[in-house]
Amino acid sequence: MANTRSAEKAIRQNARRRLRNRAVVSRTRTEIKKAVALIAAGDAAAAEQAALRAISALDRAAQKGVIKKNNAARRKSRLMKKLNQLRAAKT
Repeated sequence: MANTRSAEKAIRQNARRRLRNRAVVSRTRTEIKKAVALIAAGDAAAAEQAALRAISALDRAAQKGVIKKNNAARRKSRLMKKLNQLRAAKT
């Protein structure tokens, strides 16, 4: 356990930040899963809207420092690749 008051405070801060970060990560994963499910279902219009929401969630998580910038960029790239394959298949 912590031996100093500052270490005890750091533990409290880390616990608060962990809860906040988990909420952001959970929301981001949910948005991505929704978008991927709609892409798999072949619903192009709804998938596009869901992908935009997922990209927004990824950008927000990266901005807050919950995930790294390149991690967000990689996930957005993979999501858009799937969406673009659906668009190509529809045309």
